Amino acid sequence: MICGHGSRNRLAIDEFGELVESLKLLLPSIPVEYGYLEFARPIIREGLEKLRSKPVERVIAIPAMLFAAGHAKNDIPSLLNAYSIETGLVIDYGRELGINNLMIGAAGARIQEIIDASPKVPNSETLLVVVGRGSSDPDANANVVKITRMLVEGFGFGWGETVYSGVTFPLVEPGLRQLVRLGFKRIIVFPYFLFSGVLVSRIRRHTARVAADFKNIEFLNASNLGSHELVINTFIDRIRDVLEGNNAM
Repeated sequence: MICGHGSRNRLAIDEFGELVESLKLLLPSIPVEYGYLEFARPIIREGLEKLRSKPVERVIAIPAMLFAAGHAKNDIPSLLNAYSIETGLVIDYGRELGINNLMIGAAGARIQEIIDASPKVPNSETLLVVVGRGSSDPDANANVVKITRMLVEGFGFGWGETVYSGVTFPLVEPGLRQLVRLGFKRIIVFPYFLFSGVLVSRIRRHTARVAADFKNIEFLNASNLGSHELVINTFIDRIRDVLEGNNAM
C-alpha cells in the first residue's frame, strides 16, 4: 500500500500513478494499491479496501514522502491504526524515503540533466539552490539542508543554499534575491520534490520573477525527482526493511 499526500494538480496525480505502476512491474506476485490523504481519489481507506478484497492478510504500508514530518509521523499512521482496529487487517507501517545513496543519486541525476543541457558555465562558478517543501518539523527542514550539502560537495559547486516553498524560511523568492548578491554566473534551482504540482509551479514562477530582474545571471530549473529508477529502488528497499525487521524511523 503506497500512501501519498494527494494533490489537486492533474500532472502530480499522473506522476504518482506512474510511480505505482513502476512498482507493480517490479512486484508482479504482490498486490499493490495506493491512496491519498486528501485532495484526490482513491483515498487511503479505499486503497486498503481493494487489498482486503483480493484478499490479503497483511499489508505493508509505505509513505510516499521524502522526509518524516507531520503527515508521515502522525496523519498516515493514525488512519492505518484506525482501519486495522476496525477490520482486523494487519498493517505494518514502513519508513519514509529519507536520505540514502539512492535518493542522493536520483537528485544528482536530475541536476546532471540540466547541466548537460547547458554546459557553458563550470560547476565552480555555479550556485545550487535546493528547494524543500517546508515544514513545521525542524527535522524535515534540516534534512533538506543535508541533501544540499551532499550535492554541493559531490558536484563541486561554488556554493549551495537551501530555501523552502512555504511554512518556514527562507522562502524561494526572497532567498533568491539575497543569493544573487553572491555574484555567481549561474544558479541552478532544484525542487527536491517527488512530484510536480502546485508548489513546483509556484517555485518556477518565483524563479522567473527573480531571473527577469537579473538578466546577467543564467537561471536553470532542474526537474523534480519523479519516478526516477533510484527512487523506485528506494521504495523497494523500504518494503524490504519491513520484511527483514529493519524498520526504524
